Amino acid sequence: MQRSDLSEKFLWGAATASYQIEGAVKEDGRGPSIWDTFSHIPGKTANGETGDIACDHYHLYKNDFELLKRLGVNTYRFSLAWSRIMPQGYGAVNEAGIDFYNRVIDCLLEKGIEPAVTLYHWDLPQGLQDFGGWANRDIVERFAEYAELAYKRFGDRVHHWFTHNEPWVASFAGNLQGRHAPGIKNIAVATAVSHHLLLSHARAVEVLRNSPHGKDAHVGAVLNLYPCVPASDSEDDAACARLADSFQNRWFLDPLYKASYPSDMYEKFESVYAAPPVQQNDLSYITAQKTDFLGVNYYFRKVIRKARADELSGPDVLHPVLPYVETKPAGAPYTAIGWEVWPEGLKDLLIRIRDDCGNPPVQITENGAAFEDAKMTADPVYGETVADDDRVDFIKNHIQNISEAIDAGCRVHAYYVWSLLDNYEWARGYSNKFGLFKVDYKTQQRYWKKSGIWYKNFLEN
Repeated sequence: MQRSDLSEKFLWGAATASYQIEGAVKEDGRGPSIWDTFSHIPGKTANGETGDIACDHYHLYKNDFELLKRLGVNTYRFSLAWSRIMPQGYGAVNEAGIDFYNRVIDCLLEKGIEPAVTLYHWDLPQGLQDFGGWANRDIVERFAEYAELAYKRFGDRVHHWFTHNEPWVASFAGNLQGRHAPGIKNIAVATAVSHHLLLSHARAVEVLRNSPHGKDAHVGAVLNLYPCVPASDSEDDAACARLADSFQNRWFLDPLYKASYPSDMYEKFESVYAAPPVQQNDLSYITAQKTDFLGVNYYFRKVIRKARADELSGPDVLHPVLPYVETKPAGAPYTAIGWEVWPEGLKDLLIRIRDDCGNPPVQITENGAAFEDAKMTADPVYGETVADDDRVDFIKNHIQNISEAIDAGCRVHAYYVWSLLDNYEWARGYSNKFGLFKVDYKTQQRYWKKSGIWYKNFLEN
């Protein structure tokens, strides 16, 4: 397969997120986010690591964008740090933060790279969390105000917008499981958060349509989606896989495309007095705000079986109202995190979106893998490089499945590798490496990886 097998207008990029790479958390008027708070609580992150410095991209962005240019991508997806622009999340605007992102956008454009901006990638201003965060319905309008400001200041040059990144993670990893910021374990809070994220997405879309730059802009939400397959041929496992699909996928897909929540999952939440706080016309309003594409983050599939009674209680249960567990098929290849490598799942997802959601345009907004990246080699052109052949195969095989999905009628328009750089991987700290470029966090030196070289050669065709 070659790059030329896909449309000339196809977007090829790499992706990052603000808290994971920027650092400079107390510089130039930036306010604290929930991840600043959470990561400094002892025991919440691996080795107590934080994003205080991360990749120091705040100071090194020009060098990083020179690597982007050499990589040969035509787009770059990054997120704005809400609290760098509005330190409390509302009210006063921090012009130094606006200036930073203006420099970022202008530098990308100078290098011929299209900026693609995520409004929210999990780093909620702590000032808003102090009022209940996403569980407080008032935040819908605060997000709309922030989005309007971003469109006004950057919309003359930014034409690709993502409202939310992985609202499932913000809702359930952060407010039910407590393993992400803000670290809450409350099922009713989690469902309220999920609903308000959807509402705020719709408001941000509406605001963009009414903005001076809305005519030339494209906008969509980004969901983390997984094929959910039964671990056996039993009806129990099949029923559990369907429920897992409702929880992981349809909980956000259905409101976006069908003006409803999946009834089986809604009833589960309702049975423990944790149904989302839906008001009249909320769901029809969410669906009515039409998007230009669906962003899909794909990493692995979920293989589901019915749980035993002893697996449904205890501090490590991730979804206390659901009677299933996720399994790991024996003999399958796995990444360093323990995620199964299953490239065919991406094609399966795209065909499912084609059939169930009206075949909307899709952007693959994240796809990548963490590997050990332990072996270094010398390259005559790129110097000391990381020999990450497993990542080369991962990216190559997923792109091949995108091509096959397009041949099957799926409307895929973009592919972003996660991630441009090794970075701060949230509660996992710096132990997991996803980048096309290695980062030495002590020196902030960047090194090419073989996967970056392969991607560069592929883009050069």
